[in-house]
Amino acid sequence: MANFFNKLVDKLLGEPVIDWDALEADLISADIGAARVVRMLGELQARDEHDACEIVDYIKQQLRSAFPATAPSLPVPQDGHPCIILLIGVNGAGKTTTCAKLAHLLQKRGESVLVAAADTFRAAAVEQLERWTTRLGISLYKGQPNQDPASVCYEAHTRALAENVHYLICDTAGRLHTRHNLMEELAKIHRSLAKQDPAASQTCYLVVDATTGGNALLQAREFHKAAAVTGLIITKLDGSGKGGVAVAVQDELGISPVFVGTGEREDDLRPFDARSYVDTLL
Repeated sequence: MANFFNKLVDKLLGEPVIDWDALEADLISADIGAARVVRMLGELQARDEHDACEIVDYIKQQLRSAFPATAPSLPVPQDGHPCIILLIGVNGAGKTTTCAKLAHLLQKRGESVLVAAADTFRAAAVEQLERWTTRLGISLYKGQPNQDPASVCYEAHTRALAENVHYLICDTAGRLHTRHNLMEELAKIHRSLAKQDPAASQTCYLVVDATTGGNALLQAREFHKAAAVTGLIITKLDGSGKGGVAVAVQDELGISPVFVGTGEREDDLRPFDARSYVDTLL
């Protein structure tokens, strides 16, 4: 996505007449969302705008305005009630790596953190998280192989309460959003934690891979139905031309990005900033 708009400007400057259909196709291919693209181009055509730089500046302003003026912030822990953060998403989205990065970010801020390895049906995920947490000095709770993920989260929460931990981050199993029983499992995790500590805040972040494009929007729709997603973490913003999906998710579901992942190192997770995000797209 990094050079998408540069190429778009070059293309527009090279044409004596704006090809609105081609421009629409280019923008939709960036996964910004068809509804917003049609609306933006309709307004530009109504203004009879033909200057390439003005067109791109207008698109830039519109993309920035898609997001709230202030990005969502992390929940604040209350005395005796750890903030619970559930990370959900499909396998391969970078969820386990993001879990470690988020724990590292919180720990650098001086918060106490406990990570729960609740992806119990995938041994590789537990091992990956164990390597991360050992290297970064982060506390980890892991259950038995194939243990019910809800019980792992419940036991981890029990430990978090006993140790007065500020944040409990649960790395849940990578779920296929089309599998109803797995979505029910998410709901079970939510219920079990709420039963143990009704006063605890539960935040649910959906981790999506920017390179999957429009499929990330489909995932957001389905996961939101099952788990009431409160924020988005976008991984793999690597210039593939697919990062615009954050706009589509925001427009359709009102789910705002909270963090973006830009690499594989522990510090490659940063709070979402609309201006910086759109500038990166440009």
